[in-house]
Amino acid sequence: MKPVISRNDYNAIKSLIANYPSHLKTKEVNQLVDELNRADILEDSEIGEDVIQLNTSFEAEDVTTKKVYKLTLTLPGEANVKEQKISIFSPLGVALIGFKKGMTIKWSLPGGMKTLKILQVNNPQKIN
Repeated sequence: MKPVISRNDYNAIKSLIANYPSHLKTKEVNQLVDELNRADILEDSEIGEDVIQLNTSFEAEDVTTKKVYKLTLTLPGEANVKEQKISIFSPLGVALIGFKKGMTIKWSLPGGMKTLKILQVNNPQKIN
């Protein structure tokens, strides 16, 4: 499974990474670069409304524990745990960007390898 990234998100994330101080580049930033390099980059209008992109709210379930995460994916400067906003540089953000509702993803998160199922996606940019 390859992630599907909108051209605007791709350009914003690549620019952010290019300008990010090297001493702050974590393992997750390098994993995100790998994900971007293997992603299908589509025009914004070609991205389905059920695909997790920047500023998308979503629900994902840990298949093993049944814990449901209700979060919004943001740029690092907008991340706020109290508001359930996670950074694209977080392990969960890297794992889920570009994947859509109904997909199951295996990814190494803090606490070990997790299997996550995307239950719901609310992409405000795609609402007419």
